[in-house]
Amino acid sequence: MDKTIEHKDYLFKKVYDYVLHRIERNEWKEHEKIPSVRQLAFEMNVHRLTVLKAYQLLKKHDKVYVKDKAGYFVQSIETKHLENLNQSNPIVSAYLQKNHLSEIHQPAVSYQFSQALIDSNLLPNHYFSDYVKKVFDLYPKVLATYSTVQGDLELRETLTQYFINQYKTHISADELLITSGSQQAIHLIAQTFIKPRDVVLFERPSYSAAIDIFKAQGAQIVTVDIHPEGYDLQQLELYIKQYKPRLFYLNPTFHNPTGYTVPIEQRKKLVELAEHYRLLLIEDDAYHDIYFDEPPPPPIYTYDSAGTVIYIRSFCKYISPGLRIATVICQSSLMNALLTAKSLADNGSPLLNQKIFLHYFSSLRLQQHLEKIRIALQIRKEIMEEELAITGWRWTSPKGGLNLWVQLPNNFPTELLLSKSFEQNISFVPGQVCDPLKQLSSWIRLSYSYANEKQLKEGLKRFVAVAQSLSK
Repeated sequence: MDKTIEHKDYLFKKVYDYVLHRIERNEWKEHEKIPSVRQLAFEMNVHRLTVLKAYQLLKKHDKVYVKDKAGYFVQSIETKHLENLNQSNPIVSAYLQKNHLSEIHQPAVSYQFSQALIDSNLLPNHYFSDYVKKVFDLYPKVLATYSTVQGDLELRETLTQYFINQYKTHISADELLITSGSQQAIHLIAQTFIKPRDVVLFERPSYSAAIDIFKAQGAQIVTVDIHPEGYDLQQLELYIKQYKPRLFYLNPTFHNPTGYTVPIEQRKKLVELAEHYRLLLIEDDAYHDIYFDEPPPPPIYTYDSAGTVIYIRSFCKYISPGLRIATVICQSSLMNALLTAKSLADNGSPLLNQKIFLHYFSSLRLQQHLEKIRIALQIRKEIMEEELAITGWRWTSPKGGLNLWVQLPNNFPTELLLSKSFEQNISFVPGQVCDPLKQLSSWIRLSYSYANEKQLKEGLKRFVAVAQSLSK
């Protein structure tokens, strides 16, 4: 490529990213006037045509709009989307304005298909109640002291031995960090390794909270489609060469929201690509033990020998979500930076939570619990699929995890379906919430794990009736 053209493209992208970053971080508010073409060209020391080109593309992408003889203004999502919708409905309003998964969860509903959590009646609540008393007997001063920043050594040593036994890997307790849930782990990684305008690769669709976290850091997200059989590795390598991303956030085992699992051959190839192009792989593994017929392939990190993978493993969804325990595995060169971020965040996860988790994780009761919960969740998945069978909608039946990723007919009014469902005390997650590009409008995520069997049948009958009334 001609060096002059390459330089112009860089300047154009720099201007575009700068404006987009200010808008996404809410530094420039909705309907606020942004700097004129002349002013921004002067401030960034670029040609006015470069700024004009960036503004025109931002307008095309619905980030800004033009007022005749007044200049460019920040576009309002509300202005663009709220026509023909019930603006008094808080769930619809929140979804359109922010697209945050947490906003979808806030209103209380009778038929909860948006929460990727397990029905509390399936969790070992009574057993935990007795167990907490035993933990206080074993550690009478547990509430009188802090954990270390890296996490309780006894817990890290137990988890280290678990990973060694399970996957025949060679790790030490110093390569483990205990965090307050996997979401904190993602946040620490984004804070540590991402600067504004850094490029990160994301699966499309992906975990909504991770999208929000990396965008809040000012990352520029490039998407790679995930399919039932994995990724298009040629496309992936092309994007790595073209965009030179800092990292690739991926959820390859019972993927959220699709339920897909990346095969072993691709896991090995991903490690090779990461090592060759000096790319960090952030492997988020929240559902590894929630399988139905057979265990999933070993995690990607088990094929890594060069320190290119940061592995996040969460256990608490199927033990006790309130404990908020997850672990990060990575090499010491990366761990040191994460420890600094963790110390600034909370100076260490609560020690009591870690000790409670430790002793339950080490017990025989856990394996019995896991076997029961897999059976219960498989039954609930099958109930959801049976109730949806009459719709003609499409999905790939997952072999584990908590969610069904469902494709509705093209041009189906998903926003209106969300509003009408909420009126019927039903919630679900629209596909746009899981899409870094906010474009998967004909997809929805339905979680079968939170409602009991009776609620599933009743709620899905109502949901299908609402959808069929809209399709007419």
